Amino acid sequence: MLENLLKETKKVNGYHHEEIGDDHLLTGMQTPLKSDAFDRPDDEKRALIAHYFEKIMDVMGLDLTDDSLKGTPRRVAKMYVDEIFSGLKPENKPNVTLFDNKYRYNQMLVEKNITFYSNCEHHFVPIFGKAHVAYISSGKVIGLSKLNRIVQYYAKRPQVQERLTNQIGKELQNVLQTRDVAVILDARHMCVCSRGIQDDTSATVTSFYEGAFSNPGKITELHNYLRE
Repeated sequence: MLENLLKETKKVNGYHHEEIGDDHLLTGMQTPLKSDAFDRPDDEKRALIAHYFEKIMDVMGLDLTDDSLKGTPRRVAKMYVDEIFSGLKPENKPNVTLFDNKYRYNQMLVEKNITFYSNCEHHFVPIFGKAHVAYISSGKVIGLSKLNRIVQYYAKRPQVQERLTNQIGKELQNVLQTRDVAVILDARHMCVCSRGIQDDTSATVTSFYEGAFSNPGKITELHNYLRE
C-alpha cells in the first residue's frame, strides 16, 4: 500500500497536484463540496477529524502521550468545525433584514478595512487581510455589521482569494437587490510567506466591480475613499 502511495502521480484537469497548489489555480466559483457534505452531524465530524489528525501527528513522530500534545487532535477538530471552517455550514449564513432607504441616500456606501481570516484550500494555511465593500442602494439598505458578517461567512472555509472575492460580491448583490456592488480584498497568503517562495512582503489584491462600479469614474471615487 505504501509503495502505491509513493508512486501516485494523479492529475486534476491536466495538472499535477503540486502544480495546482503552487500556481494558485482554482477549479470553479463555487466551494467544492460533496453531495453529502451536510449529512454528518458536527459531533461525528469532530470525532473523525480528531482521529485522523492524531494519525498524522503519529506519522510525523510526535509523542502523543506528552501533556502538551495529547489534546491537540481534539483541539484541531473543534477549531476546524466550530471556528475556521464554520462558513461551510449553510445554517451559519447571516440572516439579513432589508430596510427602506428612508434617508434617500443614493451615493455609494463604503465599508472599508474589514479584517478577515481564511485558509488556502491548497495547503490549509492562513490567508488574512482587509476587505473593502461598497454598494449603491436600489431602495433598500442593510445594517453595517451584516456587511462584515457576509465577508466572514465566506472567508471561514477553505478558499482561493479570487473565489472568495466573487462569492462576497454575488451574495451582496443578492441580498441588497442591486448590481451596484464593489468588493476589494487585499490579503497575504501564508502559503507564499512561510513556504514555497517564502516571500513575506508581497500581497494579493482582487476585485469585483459590477453595475455602476463598472464605470471607471466610480472606481476612482471608491479608491479615493479607501485612501482617506
